[in-house]
This record gives sequence, C-alpha cells and structure tokens, in this order.
Amino acid sequence: MTHPRTQPLDSQLCFSIYSASIAVNRVYKPMLDEFGVTYTQYLVLSALWERNGLTITAIADRLGLEPSTITPAVKRLEAADFVERRRSVSDERQVEVYLSDKGSSLHASTGCLTEALLRHSGFTPSELLELNHRIQVLRDGLRKAVEEQGN
Repeated sequence: MTHPRTQPLDSQLCFSIYSASIAVNRVYKPMLDEFGVTYTQYLVLSALWERNGLTITAIADRLGLEPSTITPAVKRLEAADFVERRRSVSDERQVEVYLSDKGSSLHASTGCLTEALLRHSGFTPSELLELNHRIQVLRDGLRKAVEEQGN
C-alpha cells in the first residue's frame, strides 16, 4: 500500500490559520491579562459590544462555539463584574447577558489589541482588512458546507 505524500505543515492552509491564531493569542495575552480577561472572555465581550443583551446561545452562535463553552466564560465575567446574567422576560428558560458599566467601559481600552496586531503583522491597515475579509469568506464557505452536510 502506498501512502500519499504528506504536505509539509507550512504548506497546509489549516495549519497556517491555526498557528496564526495561536500567534495572535500570544500577542493579545499580556494586554488581556492587564484587562483581567481571557481571549474567550474578550470574544464574549466583543459580541456584547456589538449587541448587548444576547442569550448564551446567541453569543455561542455569533462566536461559532458551543453554549457549554460560553457559559463558564460568562460566569467568570459575571464574577469579575464585567457582565450580568438575567432571565429573559419573554422566555424564562433563556438567560440574557448584559454588559455592566465595567464591561462597557473596557471597550474603549481594547483598541491596543488591533494596534498591536497591526504593528506586529507587517501589513498595512488596508492589507490587514483585505486579509480579514478573505478569511471571513473562507470561514463562511466552510460553515455553509458543514451545514449542508448536516442536512
């Protein structure tokens, strides 16, 4: 039996995206540590900065994660007074998450993350925007393919 030739890791797009994500996390970590949040918590806050009062499920859907991943992050954010959880008035089975004053005010401080990414990436702002757009197109195409496989 012959084995197909394995591509070197750096030739595999999946590895390049994966390792770039790890590198971004490492650049962000010192700043996120100063804010007192993890990367996942930062993403939850980012979703709430876009639209406050999301349910756990809506946050999970927005981030492409499972609710079981989001719930502990939200609980830790609540313990640190960044958010507050409330039962939905229209459906008591749903828990909605709202930014506290502390969580809202943190948003203004997070511009340093984008600045650090730009500074260390070697890209111009327009190149970074174009890369982001192309990665979003890739992500959306892959999500669609997975959804179609599930049907």
